[in-house]
Amino acid sequence: MSREYRLQKLLERLQQTSNPLSGSALAKELHVSRQVIVQDITLLRERGNSILATRLGYVLEKKPCQEIIKVHHFDDRIEEELNTIVDAGAWVKDVFVKHETYGRLQAELSIHSRRDVQNFLEDIRKNNSAPLTYLTNGIHYHTIEASDPEAIQEALKNLDNLGFLC
Repeated sequence: MSREYRLQKLLERLQQTSNPLSGSALAKELHVSRQVIVQDITLLRERGNSILATRLGYVLEKKPCQEIIKVHHFDDRIEEELNTIVDAGAWVKDVFVKHETYGRLQAELSIHSRRDVQNFLEDIRKNNSAPLTYLTNGIHYHTIEASDPEAIQEALKNLDNLGFLC
C-alpha cells in the first residue's frame, strides 16, 4: 500500500467517526506499525488537517458549518433576531456592514445563548452605544456558525419566516 493511499484511508477513517481511534487500532487496520501511524498523523497535520491526539486516540477536529446572512431590521428587533439564531442551535460569530465610504466595518460578537444576547443588549444600553446597523439603515450581515448544517438551516428558515432575511 502506497503512503498516499494510506494517508487517504487514514483521513477517511478519522472523518467517519467522532470517536477517538487509537494508534494501535489504526496500525492494525492499515497493516503498519504504530510508529508509522504517528508519522502519518504528523504529515496529515502538516497538510492542514486538524487532528487531535487524546488519551483515547486520534480524532479529527470538526470545523463548524458557517453561513453569512444578510438581514434587515431596526433596534427594536435585535433581541428577536439573535434569539432566533441561538434557539435553532447556531451562534452569531460577528456582525458587519458594508459602508459606502469606509467599506466593511465588522465587530466580533460570539453570541451562543440567550444569556449572551442579554449581555450584548445590556452592553449597548450601558455604554450608550449604537449598533452598526445605524450606518446602513438597518441592513447588516452576520456570520453564523453551528456544529451541524441542520441548525443553520433551521435558523435561516425561522429568520425568513420572521421577515429578517434580505
